Amino acid sequence: MAVRRTPMHRHDTDLSSPVPAPQGLLPPEAAQNHLPKCLTEPGEGVTHCPPPSNTGAADSIFRTVWIGCSKFPWRMDGKESLQASVNSSYVATAQSSMHEEDEVESGGEAGDGTPLLPGEHPAGPLATRHHPEDTYCMVYFIFFLLGIGSLLPWNFFITAKHYWLFKLSNSSDPRGKEVPRSDLSDYFESYLAIASTVPSVLCLVLNYLLVNRLSPSVRILTSLFMILAVFAVTTVLVKVDVSGCRIQFFAGTLASVALVSGASNLFSGSIFGISGHFPMRISQALISGQAMGGTLSAVAAVVDLAAASDVTNSALTYFLTADFFILLCIIMYLLLPKLAYSRHYMLAATCSSSGVLSEGPPPCGEAEGHGRSGGASGAVTIPPLKPILRKTWVLGLCVFYVFFVSIIVFPAVSSGIESVHKDSGSPWTTTYFVPLTSFFLYNAADFCGRQATAWLHVPGPTSRALPALVLSRTVLVPLFMFCNYQPRDHLHTVLFHHDLFPVVFVSLLGLTNGYLGTLPMIYGPKVVPRELAEPTGVIMSFFLTLGLAAGSAFSVLIVHCI
Repeated sequence: MAVRRTPMHRHDTDLSSPVPAPQGLLPPEAAQNHLPKCLTEPGEGVTHCPPPSNTGAADSIFRTVWIGCSKFPWRMDGKESLQASVNSSYVATAQSSMHEEDEVESGGEAGDGTPLLPGEHPAGPLATRHHPEDTYCMVYFIFFLLGIGSLLPWNFFITAKHYWLFKLSNSSDPRGKEVPRSDLSDYFESYLAIASTVPSVLCLVLNYLLVNRLSPSVRILTSLFMILAVFAVTTVLVKVDVSGCRIQFFAGTLASVALVSGASNLFSGSIFGISGHFPMRISQALISGQAMGGTLSAVAAVVDLAAASDVTNSALTYFLTADFFILLCIIMYLLLPKLAYSRHYMLAATCSSSGVLSEGPPPCGEAEGHGRSGGASGAVTIPPLKPILRKTWVLGLCVFYVFFVSIIVFPAVSSGIESVHKDSGSPWTTTYFVPLTSFFLYNAADFCGRQATAWLHVPGPTSRALPALVLSRTVLVPLFMFCNYQPRDHLHTVLFHHDLFPVVFVSLLGLTNGYLGTLPMIYGPKVVPRELAEPTGVIMSFFLTLGLAAGSAFSVLIVHCI
């Protein structure tokens, strides 16, 4: 039966013609001399297998052996054609970005097993067709933990509201029960959002320009150590009396937020770009981890409020927890390349990128060492923007608008909604109402929405229902404005006089943010050619951060209107 295959690199052996029957068998010693080196000297580091020399009968005997050595997944049923090896510079013309393990995991069902865009067929580096197992789901857990670390700094800053109000007020009561009102405290969340999102946009632009100039490890580790340094300083300042220099402390806090947010987005953009080379479940783990980071920070804030005797002790424990998690993220990322499953996909991605930049097929070891410097040609290129935007602009706008609406409301408006029974003096209506209904409930609903994308991918990347659902979230903004937000200086009308309304609205905001924000994020790197997966992940993160930046500016206007 004939074997159907695609064209291969010019140095690869041609299998289009039938293999002639051997005229005679060679002695075992002679046959051994003609075996490829990867068969005679097996080892974990051997990834490149040269074609056997033209030796007549021996060549015809060992052609199929060489095929197995090069890991070509060929089938005899005529349904699937052969693709090029990761060590070849061949790039398929009709290349799909849907990872092959997604097909294997789906078991032939619709969803992961079919291309995300119609008319495209799986291709790309073949290392993904023969993949090791994710033992004990360690890689999934590490990406989940890195997702927690990518948004943990931001969430720890915004959920420590009682601490910031105490530091920025004229109060000397360490219990923080009665905090005088001031302009700094009224607009602190809005200022915090602007200081965190505007530098983030600039850092993501820088990340896109450096994607082929600096390795992901340099970008990720540099950003994590910067975050750790800023949080260490923030932890020390908890016990420092700043009552005489509140303006300077406020400016220093915003500068710290800007540094942490810029580094966090450099980290999250880089790690999301790496996850684009892995199966879709890894991208989903990363995004779900981001939501879990918000949930953990909200739980930590509530526990600290209940256990600590005053605000400063609560904040000290709180920020020490953040320091521990950041240090844990550094350790887990250093562990990632040592796992066979992650090393397999990262090596395949390196070889694929090297094959695009260079003309020849260097061994994967060379590609890994010099791929970020332009491969054999020595030229460093910026990833092409037009091919990425041509396929992802709708998905990018969906991501932008989802987070644009969310940041308008959360946390600037949602954290200002008070219980209608606050005068009762109950701990639920005074101390715990905002931490639970605003921060914890939003992050828990956001996590549920993101986790749902592990099983449900509806609507699809080309469906018109996706942007329609995203636009429908606009109605949530006026709903929050007419809740019991306090203080009210301009808009005095309150339509929803019950504590249940903000609970429902916050739940809807978090659930739709998690689900509708995650779908286009995981679709993006899968609808472009594989060699553009990492820069596409950076571009999708850029749309996300741009939505946060624009939304944070509008949140100031909304708070002022109320």
